[in-house]
Amino acid sequence: MHKVKTIEEIKKISLKLKREGKTIVFTNGCFDIIHPGHIRVLKKAKSMGDILIVGLNSDKSIRMIKGKGRPIIDQKGRCEILSCFSMVDYVVIFEEKTPKKLIKTILPNFIIKGGDYKEEEVIGKDIIKKYGGKVIIVPLYKKYSTTNLIRKIYENFKDY
Repeated sequence: MHKVKTIEEIKKISLKLKREGKTIVFTNGCFDIIHPGHIRVLKKAKSMGDILIVGLNSDKSIRMIKGKGRPIIDQKGRCEILSCFSMVDYVVIFEEKTPKKLIKTILPNFIIKGGDYKEEEVIGKDIIKKYGGKVIIVPLYKKYSTTNLIRKIYENFKDY
C-alpha cells in the first residue's frame, strides 16, 4: 500500500508537486462500501488534474459521523481498496469529522465532491478559493449510496 501516506508525508509530497507545477485534486469520504457513484467521483477527480489525493475518514471519524455499526470495512481495508484504483495517486487517513486540516495541509487546486453536496456545503471551499482553487460537484448517481446498499442488504437478508 505504497499510496497510503501520513499527513506529514503528504505535506512534503504536496509541496514538491506544487514546485513542479502539478495540479493537485482532492476528494474525501468514507468509501465504506465502494459503488459506482464512488468510481464516478474518483474518475472525474482524476480527470481534473495531475495528482489525485483521497482523504479517507478513519474508523473513529466515521463512527462520529455515521454512528454505531459503521464503518462496515475498517480503514486498513478501505485503504487497500482505494490504493488499487489507477486514478488514485495517494490516500491519507484523517481522524477528524471533516478534512479541513488536511485541506489546509495539501492546498489542492480542486476539491471534488459528489452531487449529494452543494458547493456552499463543501468543507475547505473557503480555503482554496482564497488562492484561486475551485470546487467541482459531480452529479449524483442516484441509484447508488452506501446507506441504501446497507439497507437493501439488510432487507434482503434479515430473515436468514
